Amino acid sequence: MTRKKPTAGIVLAAGMSSRFGRPKQLMALGGKTVLEWILSACLDSRLESIYLILGYAYQEIKKTISEKIKDPRLNILVNQNYRKGQSTSLQTGIREIRNTHPSAMFILGDQPFIDSKTINHLLACFWASEKNICVPFFQKKRGNPVIFNALFYDKINNIRGDIGARGIIEDHPDHILRVPVMRPSFFHDIDTKKDFEKAQSLIMLKDG
Repeated sequence: MTRKKPTAGIVLAAGMSSRFGRPKQLMALGGKTVLEWILSACLDSRLESIYLILGYAYQEIKKTISEKIKDPRLNILVNQNYRKGQSTSLQTGIREIRNTHPSAMFILGDQPFIDSKTINHLLACFWASEKNICVPFFQKKRGNPVIFNALFYDKINNIRGDIGARGIIEDHPDHILRVPVMRPSFFHDIDTKKDFEKAQSLIMLKDG
C-alpha cells in the first residue's frame, strides 16, 4: 500500500468573499468566527499539521487568528496570487508540504460545521484503504473536505484558474474512496448572506 501518513490539513481561506461583500472568515457565529470553528475542528483532529492559506485581507484575518488560536501545529501561509483563483491556494499548500506529508486534506475556509470526529473518520477510512482519493458523500451529494495522496500533487500543481481539484476527482473514479457522512450541515458552506443566515439557524439548533 502507498504510504499515506502523516496527513496535513490545508485550509483554503484566501478568497475575496466577493458574493458576501466582506471577509466571511471573520463573521461571528455562535461565539466564534467562521474560521475559528474550522480551525478548532482541525486542531482537535488527527491531522498532523494544519496550513491555513490566506490571501485577501490576510493581515486582518491573521491578526484575529493569531490572538485567539495559538497552537504549534497551525501554520499560516499567504498566497500572494489569490486573485488568480482557488487553484493557487491549493498549490501554495502543496509546495509547503510535498516533502513532509504523503497526503493532504483540503478543507474549505467557509464550512463552519465540519467537526473533528468526522475529519478523523475520513482519515481513518483513507489510511485503511488502498484508494488514493477520499471524498465524503451525503446521500448522493459529493462534498468537502477531500483527501489526496501525494500521487496527485503534480496534477494539483497543474490546475489553473478559480477551481479546486474537482476535475482530478472526476477524471480518476477508480481511485476514489466514497465515505458517507451523516449530517447534511457538514457540507454547508457560506457564499452569500442567505447562507450565513442559515448557518446562524443551524448553530442555534446545535446549541439548543
